[in-house]
Amino acid sequence: MDHVPGPAPAAQQVLLKVLACGVCRTDLHILDAELPHIPYPITPGHEIVGRVEEIGDSVTHLKVGDRVGVPWLGWTCGLCRYCSSGAENLCDSARFTGYTLDGGYAEYACADARYCLVLPPKYSDADAAPLLCAGLIGYRAFRAAGDASSLGFYGFGAAAHLLAQIAHAQGKRVYALTRPGDQQSQDFARHLGAVWAGGSDEIPPEPLDAAIIFAAVGDLVPGALRAVRKGGRVVCAGIHMSDIPSFPYELLWGERSVCSVANLTRADGKEFMAIANCVDLRPSTEVFALSQANEAIRRLRAGRLEGAAVLRPEVV
Repeated sequence: MDHVPGPAPAAQQVLLKVLACGVCRTDLHILDAELPHIPYPITPGHEIVGRVEEIGDSVTHLKVGDRVGVPWLGWTCGLCRYCSSGAENLCDSARFTGYTLDGGYAEYACADARYCLVLPPKYSDADAAPLLCAGLIGYRAFRAAGDASSLGFYGFGAAAHLLAQIAHAQGKRVYALTRPGDQQSQDFARHLGAVWAGGSDEIPPEPLDAAIIFAAVGDLVPGALRAVRKGGRVVCAGIHMSDIPSFPYELLWGERSVCSVANLTRADGKEFMAIANCVDLRPSTEVFALSQANEAIRRLRAGRLEGAAVLRPEVV
């Protein structure tokens, strides 16, 4: 663990005491240099729950003592064609928490107040942390799947375990596809309402209306296309994925489609937090001290977490 000077907020920023920060698979991509233009050294962590300690001169809607969430999207230009059309998630100049902006693997962090989110008070700090990426970007993928009654989730980790609860509450049928032989994850999925759980090398017992791929494995795309019905959609939810192998055109034919989800917007954040306030989500979290960040990352890499890992600076 490095000791660095405490940050000071700029005019549009707030200084936060970090209460909790989720550990996300994107953190692995940053540590493994799989994303472009990483400004090392960088402090990872983009699922920050923090208490406002100090506000910048231009901040008017937050006050000292407020609890807020800091998601992946940390700043946009506000002027380009994407920002002007409600697609700020595609802004070419966007900056991202824990990637191009220092994140929450720390005791204190600064964040642009305009991109901080109000968190439902019913969630503890640790439970609120995974809502800020696993929940948020997962929810954007969930919406991209369209009006699907039967949904396949490839990879049943932090994002899928939250979305399975939302889908179940909405009366949708969830099919969980995990690493082959991962009985623990399959049992976990059934516990959260999945009607079927099996290996990603299997085909669910009914054609899917849509499938969401949370695992960063391009090899899963052809299998997901085999699993969806004609007119079905495969949504790739990760910021990084290994190369998609070639596959026969017949898998895509029948007006099946493949799309990706990129980042999130502030509107996504407000919409998802409103849903989280109404649906009693039960985030499954495992809390680690900040000094145990490497162990949390190791467990995530090995697929040995049920739900989400969360760092708590004050935990010893």
